[in-house]
Formats: sequence, structure tokens, C-alpha cells
Amino acid sequence: MTDRITELEIKLSLTEDLIEELNRTVFRQQEQLDLLQAQLRHLYRQMQSQNETADPTAVTTPRDEIPPHY
Repeated sequence: MTDRITELEIKLSLTEDLIEELNRTVFRQQEQLDLLQAQLRHLYRQMQSQNETADPTAVTTPRDEIPPHY
């Protein structure tokens, strides 16, 4: 009986360690997501400000742009 209790305590301890490690992993991933979302918002604002400062009468089409290999 004592061996079973000891085995259960060991399993419980390992499970708690695993849960704590998973919590840290989820926390780090959430930090990365938050950073990526902030960067995306920043890039979006940059694009919006560039569009606002661009000449509104200029019409750009893909034909007007030079392909990157030229």
C-alpha cells in the first residue's frame, strides 16, 4: 500500500512539473503573439500613412510597376 501511495505521489509531482512547464510555454507564446500583433498594427499604420501622403490623383496599376528582376 505504501508503495502505491509513493508511486502516486511521484506521478503527481511529475504531472505538476509538466503543467508548470506548459503554463510557461503558453505564457511565452502569448507574449510572442502580443508582440507580433503590435508589429502588425505598426506596419498597418505605416501603410495607411503612406497611402494618405501619396498623390491621390496618381493611379497605380500593376502594369505601372517595374518587376523586381529589371
